Amino acid sequence: MRPLSDADAVFQSYGRCCRSERFFEDFYTHFMGSSEAIRAKFVDTDMPAQRHLLRAGLLWLIMYARGAPGGKLRDLGKSHSRGGYDIHPSWYGLWLDALMTTIRSHDPEYVPELERQWRAVMQGGIDVISGAY
Repeated sequence: MRPLSDADAVFQSYGRCCRSERFFEDFYTHFMGSSEAIRAKFVDTDMPAQRHLLRAGLLWLIMYARGAPGGKLRDLGKSHSRGGYDIHPSWYGLWLDALMTTIRSHDPEYVPELERQWRAVMQGGIDVISGAY
């Protein structure tokens, strides 16, 4: 049996995380806890809708790493640019750290190698999104 690619391992990990009802709530608890400025960005946000957007966005990032076109990520880049939501590129590191904290507590098959795989898979798409800033 051949080993899974990073993108395939992350896809499977994501499926396991999505089985936890609290996964997306816990992510935003960690992410908003990382910075007062980030917390302020979500003051008037419809959080159930935001969690739904995150669910889709993570899938787009994974699919991009698996070879899908980057159109959705470029659209996210435009909406998150200084002319949109003004999400500073430095915040993506905090976003990724919060994601990793959440995955560690929600993927029952988490092993340290998964963190490297998740970070590698997410970084390509993050570069597309933050590059639009």
